[in-house]
Amino acid sequence: MRSVVFYTLARFGIFLATGLVLALFGARGLLLLALAVLISGIVSFVLLSGQRDAMSTAVVSGVRERRRKFDRARTKEDA
Repeated sequence: MRSVVFYTLARFGIFLATGLVLALFGARGLLLLALAVLISGIVSFVLLSGQRDAMSTAVVSGVRERRRKFDRARTKEDA
């Protein structure tokens, strides 16, 4: 779960930094928001690929564990 939180905070941080730089260059309003989303998405895709893989692994293992618990509970009820 820690990897999910770290990835989310890193994405948000990159978005804020991108927005601040664009604001310094004079972007305002909807243009600022659109450019910040686009540029920060590209930067995050490149810089956070390893962290994204770690987050994906954590999410998949969590879902598998919940499915196992659900299946155990369901078969326990049937017996």
